[in-house]
Amino acid sequence: MSGAKNCPETPRQKMIGMMYLVLTAMLALNVSTDILNGFTLVDNSLHSSIAASDTRNAKLYHDFQAANADNPEKTQVWFDKANEVRLRADSLYNYIQDFKEQIAILADGKKAVAARKAAGEDPTLHIDGNSNLDVTGQYAIVQGNGAILKEVVAYYRDYAAGLAEDDAELRHSIQATLATERGYNSHEKDSCDWEVAIFDGMPVGASITILTKMQNDVRATESQLIQYLMDRTDAGDLRVNKLQAYVIPNSNYVIRGGKYSAQIILAAVDSTQRPEYYVEGQRINDHGIYEVAASGVGVKKYSGWIAYQDPSTGEMQSLPFHSEYSVGEPAVTISNTDLNIMYRGYENKFSISVPGVANDKVKINVNGATVRQQGALWIIKPGDNAKNVTISVTAELDGRMQPMGSREYRVKALPKPGAYFKSGENEYSDGNISRGALLNNSATVIASYGPDGLLDLPFQITSFKVNINGTLTEARGNKFTREQLDRLSKLKMGAIVVITDIRAKGPDGKETRLSPIPLSLN
Repeated sequence: MSGAKNCPETPRQKMIGMMYLVLTAMLALNVSTDILNGFTLVDNSLHSSIAASDTRNAKLYHDFQAANADNPEKTQVWFDKANEVRLRADSLYNYIQDFKEQIAILADGKKAVAARKAAGEDPTLHIDGNSNLDVTGQYAIVQGNGAILKEVVAYYRDYAAGLAEDDAELRHSIQATLATERGYNSHEKDSCDWEVAIFDGMPVGASITILTKMQNDVRATESQLIQYLMDRTDAGDLRVNKLQAYVIPNSNYVIRGGKYSAQIILAAVDSTQRPEYYVEGQRINDHGIYEVAASGVGVKKYSGWIAYQDPSTGEMQSLPFHSEYSVGEPAVTISNTDLNIMYRGYENKFSISVPGVANDKVKINVNGATVRQQGALWIIKPGDNAKNVTISVTAELDGRMQPMGSREYRVKALPKPGAYFKSGENEYSDGNISRGALLNNSATVIASYGPDGLLDLPFQITSFKVNINGTLTEARGNKFTREQLDRLSKLKMGAIVVITDIRAKGPDGKETRLSPIPLSLN
């Protein structure tokens, strides 16, 4: 029995299809935008149908895997085809999902979509701008993404139909379900391209539903193909479908001194036949694994062919392949998030990464300082007598640690901050000040690098003195004493007040004396 006959449409799927056709027709007649609520209902139903297909497909793959474990000689070829179907179906499904998300971004903005994804939600289920008539045409037609989607769908359709070459009914079903021929749109006077027919002038809500239906079609077709392949295992026929040579590299980017590794395979071949693999005219191992030392920087291209025996004629055939990889110098990115120097006694924050290498595979060694990791940052604190600090970076590549580079930093003492009298939102280093600002109970003496400073460090004022008419009084901490406030309240306009002998302690634990603050009462 064919895969198509084993996967008939359920009553629920037929109902969804009817609702989709009716709503599309009503939209074409410019019915009230309330009809978009109907598209939301259809979209939700389609998601339920997709979930049901996912469950069914998971069971089919599980059963197929179990059958292959029991009798690999009989099922391995078809099981390999099933795995390729899964990869291609997932690829197309995810491409359509990204297509929907890009439309959602144009309708609601990147922040809204990113927030939904961060919350673990499908950002296309609830779109605020679902009545927008412009963004779908902008993304699909103006930007040309609809034409690309058409090609991707057609490529998957042709592959799926070719896989079912000896089942005319299934092949016809796949071609009809994933058809991409010209269509008709109410905005056009004649037939138009597939992407224009389904996206031009469509509100976002309707377009999202159309795309969800495509995803549902992908999953339904996947179910039919897997069932079809399972049926073929009982036929005892090891015929293959369209042959294709593939090059699967571990990575297309290789650090000089590392190793480039790629798997060269011939898909859908008879497991009783062993292909021959050739690269640049030389035969390589029978497993199709191509390895070459990565020497010289730049793009490296190579080509070859796979020789195999045609199962129908017994003659040797060949399929060519081409691929490339890049070889780069060892590189590391080191950036000081505070300054391009280090400060003595201060916890300098560094972000260190190696392109193409996960953070947990990157290690650093620091000479002349202590180091610890804090989340994604490295905290480096130079010693009291250090004049220079060297950061050396290594990364785990191909199972071994490889040096990636180093950088030396000059170590300087923290610069002395300025002293300010802060009252409300205003900061005074000298000049005129009102009586209200001077006597503000919340006013404090502070130490900082000012609004244009490159550093923002927590300095603590330990003490200061106030010169009032030649009399010095001392305050501990950063605020006037009650006695000082009483004296200040009796001053007349034009009186000079000097805050002097200001002492502050920095994050390095050292105390420093700051410049005085002369103020004139006006």
